[in-house]
Amino acid sequence: MSKPYYITTAIDYTNAPPHIGHAYEKVMADVMARFQRLTGREVYFLTGVDQHGQKVQKSADAAGLSPQAFVDGVTSKFLALWERLNVRYDGWAATTDDRHKRVVQAMLQKLFDCGQLYKQTYKGHYSVRQEQFLTDKERGPDGVFGEEWGEVIELEEDNYYFKLSEHVEWLKGFIRSHPDFITPAFRANDILNALESSGGQDLCVSRPLERLTWGIPFPFDPGFVNYVWFDALTNYISFAGYLADECGNEGLPEFKRLWPADAEVIGKDILVPAHAIYWMTMLHALGFSDEDMPKLVVHGWWNVKGAKMSKSLGNVIDPNVLADAFTPDGLRYYLMRDIATGYDSDFSEERIIMSYNKELAGGLGNLLNRSLNMAHKYRGGVLAPGSYDDDENRALRETVAAAPTAYVSKMAAWDIHEGIAAAWKIVTHANQFVDSTQPFKLAKDETQAARLDSVLYHLAEALLHVSVLLSPIIPDAMTALRAQIGWTLPDAFVVSDLKWGLLADGHQLGTPVPLFPRLEFEEKA
Repeated sequence: MSKPYYITTAIDYTNAPPHIGHAYEKVMADVMARFQRLTGREVYFLTGVDQHGQKVQKSADAAGLSPQAFVDGVTSKFLALWERLNVRYDGWAATTDDRHKRVVQAMLQKLFDCGQLYKQTYKGHYSVRQEQFLTDKERGPDGVFGEEWGEVIELEEDNYYFKLSEHVEWLKGFIRSHPDFITPAFRANDILNALESSGGQDLCVSRPLERLTWGIPFPFDPGFVNYVWFDALTNYISFAGYLADECGNEGLPEFKRLWPADAEVIGKDILVPAHAIYWMTMLHALGFSDEDMPKLVVHGWWNVKGAKMSKSLGNVIDPNVLADAFTPDGLRYYLMRDIATGYDSDFSEERIIMSYNKELAGGLGNLLNRSLNMAHKYRGGVLAPGSYDDDENRALRETVAAAPTAYVSKMAAWDIHEGIAAAWKIVTHANQFVDSTQPFKLAKDETQAARLDSVLYHLAEALLHVSVLLSPIIPDAMTALRAQIGWTLPDAFVVSDLKWGLLADGHQLGTPVPLFPRLEFEEKA
């Protein structure tokens, strides 16, 4: 039995409600999971929430709630958004889940038993926001810790440390010898540069209980709780069945079959040091081999006028508001179409309006509506491919036949925006086909009946093909499109099954309904 495609995302920190960056990451992972299934691959898609940490404890105290009640309230907002945006995951990871806690404690015990954890006293500066100790390397040229660290206090306390430094040379060699470890590949240099500049210092992985109670206790020293990153990162294996037998965690996947992850989808801000250094060295210390290391897919940020979204700047964009205005599928399309994986993009109100009204409504929606309306008007909605053929027909069929290969190649490489463009060539060509063949004129000439039949059939068939290719991007809309054509996607249908002639002679088309009704917006003064 072949290995499932295991895709997982960074779990969302439940200290604040979701924003457009969260939506982008989850939709991207959902699109890839749907695409992989469309190629015939079994898929396991895991996502979830990171619920522990000092910031959560402080926010809960400020709100007058218990930490669990606080994170439950925030988590409900994430769950509601994923349901609304049609993000369909197979596994849900919550770090307050007892199954996760058992694995984290077992992992800590393993590391302690093999000498990878040690206790020592440390005095230094501590970032409350980032929940980590700082060194002089984090100071700016003026000797001051930058705004990105938030409140910085001086602490002296005992803590447990992970011997990260013992794994640095291995990690450097692994990155250099595994060019497929990270997508896009240029991000590998960010990791190597960070390792060279920091020297790979050992990592503090505990917090004293008197300072932080909202965390997972150390199994061998209950006076300490686990550092939030050592907790959160472990979800990728804890909910994938790691140590399931040892921890009594029933109902989880079979770890040996699922692991390693084919794609851990993360933002560039948590690549270094968390995922590329902490996580990889944790796994190595636990005995994972080079072949057992996960692959990372790193995406960029959605900015506003070149600036990163932040609450302090007041430029955070609520995806629920966008879904209200542009429909969930309209938002999914925009998020996938307007950014290249690994790079930043500027959110643009004008662009999302154009992507909906011009591309979805004016391009695909209008093609469907006029194709079906003409078929009903001239042929009662019944298709007859017939034997008529000419250069225009052949050219459209060639475009339809070429699209899947280009689409699969781009999508598999995480060039999702280019995968959409490959499928969209069918939409563009089909609209041009209507303009050049002019079915409304053919209908007035009885001698052109066979040609009219062929034109109407070619349009319906082209629409059906593009609906399959775009189904990972805008699934609800493409299901609605196929319903209007009167064709249901079989459960086992894959991209390679796309062949001309899916619609039989005499096929009855459904009733045309506007797929993407054009939206009107008030112009700003």
